[in-house]
Amino acid sequence: MLFAVLCTDKPNALQVRMDTRPEHVDFLNDLNAKGGLAFAGPFLDDAGKPNGSLVVIQAETIEDARAIAAADPYAKAGLFANVDIKPWNWVFNKPEA
Repeated sequence: MLFAVLCTDKPNALQVRMDTRPEHVDFLNDLNAKGGLAFAGPFLDDAGKPNGSLVVIQAETIEDARAIAAADPYAKAGLFANVDIKPWNWVFNKPEA
C-alpha cells in the first residue's frame, strides 16, 4: 500500500535541512533500493527554497509507514513542525500502468 508522507519544516530550519541532507538522501536511496520508495521531493517557498517534503512510500500498514517516516534523518534531526501520513492511491501517470 502507498502512503503519502507530507512534512512541513519548522520556521527558519533551512540550515538543519541542508546539514542533514546527505544522510536524508542516503536514507531515501536505501529505501528505494529495498522497493519502499515511490517518489520524493521538497516543497518550495516563494523564494524557491525548500520548506517541507513529500515522500510517497510503500508499506504494509500505516504503523509501518509511521516507523519509516520516523527513521528519516530529517525527522530525527527535528526538522519538521508537522508530519501527516495518509494512505494514497496512485491513479494517473503511474509508471507501471
